[in-house]
Order: sequence, then structure tokens, then C-alpha cells
Amino acid sequence: MASDGQVFVKFGRTVAKHCLDERCSAELLCAAEQTHTISSQLGIVARVKAVTAESKSSSELLVSNAQNLIQAVSHVLKAAEAASVKGLRWPPPDSEKEEEEVAAFCMQWRKNLSWQRAKESLNSDRDELGLRKTRARAEPTLTAMVQEGSPQTKNTP
Repeated sequence: MASDGQVFVKFGRTVAKHCLDERCSAELLCAAEQTHTISSQLGIVARVKAVTAESKSSSELLVSNAQNLIQAVSHVLKAAEAASVKGLRWPPPDSEKEEEEVAAFCMQWRKNLSWQRAKESLNSDRDELGLRKTRARAEPTLTAMVQEGSPQTKNTP
């Protein structure tokens, strides 16, 4: 889990590098740094727990760190959504393939979001004042796209 956190750190830094908005980029870098710290802590706690006797406090610390990492990763994804909405520049031709994949992933999410918003605005009901009623249907999120691509969710019913 700690190594997976580092994947999101790299993702966040890559999106921040190509973000057009300075504030979104700074927020994303901050979220990525926090995720890096928590991920490193989790790795240390897991290694210490592996070589020490079973104790309730070490188990609680491990679970607490894992929960903090999940929250930090969620923050990275939300900051990446904001950066994607503000706009990303495409990586230069000599950049790493991974940077192009991250940009394509974020742009695909933005396209899905725009498509859903356009669809809802065309097909929405209106109330007696002519205002558009909103439905409880959630907008697409990067978190959902990440979960769709994970092997754990593909194998579960």
C-alpha cells in the first residue's frame, strides 16, 4: 500500500508539472508531498511491525497510517481534477511516455465530465420557475476512473 501511495505522488507531480494554473499546481504539489510523507511513514511502520511482536498499538498505528494515506491519495485526485478543469498543457514530444499517459488519462476524465454535464443540461427537468432540477447522479471523478482500472475491482463482482 505504501508503494502504491508513491505511484500517486508521481501522478500528482506529473499533473502539477503540466498544469496551466499556478495555484492548482501548488495545491497539487502540496498534496503530493503530504502523500509522500504519509506513504513513507506507512512503509516504516509496516517494516517495524513485521519484525516486532504483535501488539495492539502497532496494529492501530498501521491502520491509522493506512487511513491517512487513503485520505491523502483522495486529496491528490481531487486536486488533479481541479488542475484538469483549469487546463493541462500536453507534454513535449521528448517527454517520458508516462507523462503522456497521465495527460491522456486526465484529459479523458475531463472529456467524460464535459460530456455528462452537456447531457444533463440537455435532458434535465425544469421546475415551476423554469430552473433546471438536478438529479442525484454523481459526476465522473478521477477516483472512479482509477478504481475502474485497478485489478482488484475488475476481479470482484
